Amino acid sequence: GPMVAVCPDRLKLYMHLVASLRVAIKNQSMHWNLDSTATKNRLYRLIYGSRQALEEVMLQVPRDTSLFDIMSYEEPSKTPFVTILGVKVHSGDILVSRGGAPTSALIARGSDYPGNFSHVALAHVDSGKVSIIEAHIEKGVTVSTLKEYLQDKKLRIMVLRLRSDLAALKADPMLPHAVATKMLENVKARHIAYDFAMDVFDSSKMFCSEVASSPYRQFGITLWKGISAISSKGASSWLSAFGVKNFKTQEPSDLEYDPQLSVVAEWRDWETLFKDHVDNAVIDAMLEGAELGEQLKYDWYMLPIARIVKVYSLMLNLIGNVGPIPEGMNATAALKNKRLTYRHTLIKTGVLKKASDFQVTYGYVPPYWHLLKLALQIEGYSK
Repeated sequence: GPMVAVCPDRLKLYMHLVASLRVAIKNQSMHWNLDSTATKNRLYRLIYGSRQALEEVMLQVPRDTSLFDIMSYEEPSKTPFVTILGVKVHSGDILVSRGGAPTSALIARGSDYPGNFSHVALAHVDSGKVSIIEAHIEKGVTVSTLKEYLQDKKLRIMVLRLRSDLAALKADPMLPHAVATKMLENVKARHIAYDFAMDVFDSSKMFCSEVASSPYRQFGITLWKGISAISSKGASSWLSAFGVKNFKTQEPSDLEYDPQLSVVAEWRDWETLFKDHVDNAVIDAMLEGAELGEQLKYDWYMLPIARIVKVYSLMLNLIGNVGPIPEGMNATAALKNKRLTYRHTLIKTGVLKKASDFQVTYGYVPPYWHLLKLALQIEGYSK
């Protein structure tokens, strides 16, 4: 990694090496005990470690507006597909992405195995038409067009596909399409509210990961092998403030390590990749405070107004519209989210200023560990 960082012409080869390494690891992990903590740690260090090394290299090469894409290999599939940015996306594929909000960074980093993803969606393709099924905090489970899905701010997108050599797919190669069709019909048949509790065993409501795991489970495939937990006192305390009740759940980032799935492609560009790293550093620094017992605060004097806004939002929900405060979120949680966003923005502004000064002084982009150091300094947790 360090050698490639100063030899940008080798980047494509390095990208291929990391992608090939991930394929080899995932092939081997089919035979590992994924309930073992030692196995989880090894899998995380290998796959996430190589991801982080590659991304540090990407940020050191000359800035380019073109997309960085990593292709693993074309996992065979019999299901219908469309071509997106040169990649065949098949019906039943799972799209894992990262949102641009501070809460997205909190979801990605709050796990025992911090990652870079905060959202999961399921693709349905039929006769050239692609539908993206996803759960939004604001309006529950929805069906979006590809254009609508891409317009919703994302810092990265990864395409995952069920391996064709799984017994279930050998028996029925069209199974992923049947799964996506079943979920699409389910969403069209009833309103499915967002599951703030993150309960993977209750499908009456759904958070984003359930949109993929629930229908696949109905067809006999259990995703998220070796499920992880959120055991940090600070992260669990902050997430509980937004309604999370289950801390052994399906974290979006963990799906990358599931050996049943192949990584088909990943898209990101320089600007969004750097923003992802800055957002992560800021949240990681803020979580240091959470570990020390700092609670999420809110402007208490705004609570009466927020409650009125919540009543207004509920009225809009009754007629099928989206209100200012998401369905399932109370007024206090909405104010805490607003305060979290404000504080995150302040720290981030400081980090970006210091990062710019660093680059002017040293001639290269500060790596993640230095971004974290800058965020911790601003927060007052280090000198």
